[in-house]
Amino acid sequence: MKAKKIPMRSCVVTKEKYPKMELIRIVRTPENTVIVDLKGKANGRGAYLKKDRDVFDKAKKTKVLNKILEVEIPDVIFEELNKLI
Repeated sequence: MKAKKIPMRSCVVTKEKYPKMELIRIVRTPENTVIVDLKGKANGRGAYLKKDRDVFDKAKKTKVLNKILEVEIPDVIFEELNKLI
């Protein structure tokens, strides 16, 4: 029997590849709102972050999510990410 392939994604801050389920997906929806996608299935442009408080802080400080998602990320999103840890 063939082994099931594990999807890999890159963290936008550390540039390291991890299994998709070990990362958190931030999505810019077609309506230009930003949400935290816990299931990984929401429509829109997504960016992945490693589940680490230091990575979240660095993403906020460098505004890397703003550049990748091409929209201003509200502070509420970073507060929600901190609660997930």
